Amino acid sequence: MAVMITTIDNPYDPRIDFKAWNTWDISHGYNTCAYLARVLADTDDFPSEYNDRLAEFAIDEIISIHAGGMYKKLVKIAA
Repeated sequence: MAVMITTIDNPYDPRIDFKAWNTWDISHGYNTCAYLARVLADTDDFPSEYNDRLAEFAIDEIISIHAGGMYKKLVKIAA
């Protein structure tokens, strides 16, 4: 299962309108994509399913670090 991360106060859904979500996220100083990239250890050498699992572990780690509930995990919408 592929997942995404968002802040609880972002009014946009990154699964539906990533550009608006990302613009709002950056303008509010979260820079969630950059934060996830720093935590995530993915590589093009791994199959996409493995990278999806690594991303979920990284998202879970970020959520656990910010136990106050600043972030939440979203399940990607099937294409």
